[in-house]
Amino acid sequence: MIYESTDCPQRLVSQAEGPAEARRDIPRWKRGLDLACVLVAAPLVVPLGLLVALMVKLVSPGPALFQQQRVGYRGRRFTCLKFRTMAVNADTGVHAGHMVHLMKSGRPMAKLDAAGDSRLIVGGWLLRSCGLDELPQLINVLRGEMSLVGPRPCLAYECENYQPRHWQRFETPPGLTGFWQVNGKNRTTFEEMMDLDLYYVKHKTLLLDLGIIARTIPAIVQQVIDQRRKEKPVSCPQ
Repeated sequence: MIYESTDCPQRLVSQAEGPAEARRDIPRWKRGLDLACVLVAAPLVVPLGLLVALMVKLVSPGPALFQQQRVGYRGRRFTCLKFRTMAVNADTGVHAGHMVHLMKSGRPMAKLDAAGDSRLIVGGWLLRSCGLDELPQLINVLRGEMSLVGPRPCLAYECENYQPRHWQRFETPPGLTGFWQVNGKNRTTFEEMMDLDLYYVKHKTLLLDLGIIARTIPAIVQQVIDQRRKEKPVSCPQ
C-alpha cells in the first residue's frame, strides 16, 4: 500500500490499482446517472459549448480551453477542463493567496471576481457566474474522473492546508455541482463548506443527487442576481 501523493495525505490505495479499478468503488447508480444525464443533455450542451468556445476565441487570443491539475477521487490527480475566462498567462498566484486566506480567516468563500478582477476576459465574469465555463468538465465526467454531483475538485495547494477531517471529501468523486453549491456557496465559510461536503460524502443517495441537480439552475440564477447587485453603484442620499 502507498500514498497516492506525498504532498497531500490521502486514503491508502493499492500500488497496482489504476483509475479503472478505483472507479469500481463508485456506486453503480451514480455512474449510471452521470452517463444518462450527459447523453440526454448532449444535444443542447454541445452546440452551447461550441458557442462559448467561439466567444472566448473572439474576445481573447489564445486557446478556448483551460487545463489545470486537480486532486480528485481518493487523491488521484487529473486534468480538469474549463473554458478559459482569464487572459493567457494570467497570474494564478493571486488566487492561491486569496484561497488560503479564506481557508484560515473564517470569511465567506467569495470569489475574487465578485469584487472585479482585471485578469478576466470580456464576458468572463458571466461565464463564471452562470457556470458555463465548467461545461467542458462533462468530458471529465465521461472519463470517470468527475461526477455530476460531488465536492468541487480542489487544487494541490488547497489540500496541503487541509486538516485530517477534511480528507474525507476525497471519498467520493468531485462534481460539477454539489451540496455546498446549492446551500449557500459564496455565503459560507471554508469550514461550513467542508461540513456540507462531508455530509454529502456520508449520505449520498440517488434521491439526494437528483435533488441537488434539480436545485442547481435556481442556485446559479440566484448567484447571477447576487453578482449583479454587488456591481450596482450605491447612490448617496441627496
